[in-house]
Amino acid sequence: MRIRRTDGKAEIVLDNPGRRNAISAGMWEELRSFADSAQADATLRTLVIRGEGSVFSAGADIAGFDSARKRSDAQSYDDLVESTLRALEQLPQVVIAAISGPCVGAGASLACACDIRVAERESFFAVPAARLGLGYDPRGISRFVRIFGKGATSEMLLLAARMAGPRAFELGAIHRLVAPGASATCANTLAELASSLAPLTQRAAKASIQEHANGTGISSAVLELAARADASLDYEEGRAAFAQKRPPIFRGR
Repeated sequence: MRIRRTDGKAEIVLDNPGRRNAISAGMWEELRSFADSAQADATLRTLVIRGEGSVFSAGADIAGFDSARKRSDAQSYDDLVESTLRALEQLPQVVIAAISGPCVGAGASLACACDIRVAERESFFAVPAARLGLGYDPRGISRFVRIFGKGATSEMLLLAARMAGPRAFELGAIHRLVAPGASATCANTLAELASSLAPLTQRAAKASIQEHANGTGISSAVLELAARADASLDYEEGRAAFAQKRPPIFRGR
């Protein structure tokens, strides 16, 4: 895995091309560590996650399952994956997935944990757990249902069927459907747009969206985030820029 930071944006590259960017336990740990450090980093505005080459990810690195996901250790491995995905979902920054080619299993879970998904027309999603005989983490299945819907998730899990990028776009699981080779460029363009907007507003909105999606209701913490945006200097700047017909400059305070 490679992580590069420039001008308020982090690019996370799944770099395991010999195994089609399969995600090992060590890569999950590295991603979790980065998410933990990014949580309080006010200088970081956006994250873009992509795979090296023409593949987003072939899923979990099955070659490591004999040690990382033995029957006795399966729950610990699933807990590592789920805690990493939740850490990404709870980040205040906007997280964008740039999807090319196969986006399978754990790779699909990672994409679903992102706020925005850009996929190339020739990409596809699949969760072939039934071909392996493993018990897919119900928490991950819940995430698929939220993003793809119950019907499409049933087809992917029960029939081990592939879902083509255009079909995912029709379902609203993909926000931008682009030509082959264009996902990273589109994701970076969206990251630049997101970076120009008000971060306190984005943080409050993202937290609210997550609570709605999880069906937990609106917490006092989310209400406080919205109130903080209302009381911010950024809100004053936004109103002033609108009145003066100029682009606003938001500083996250």
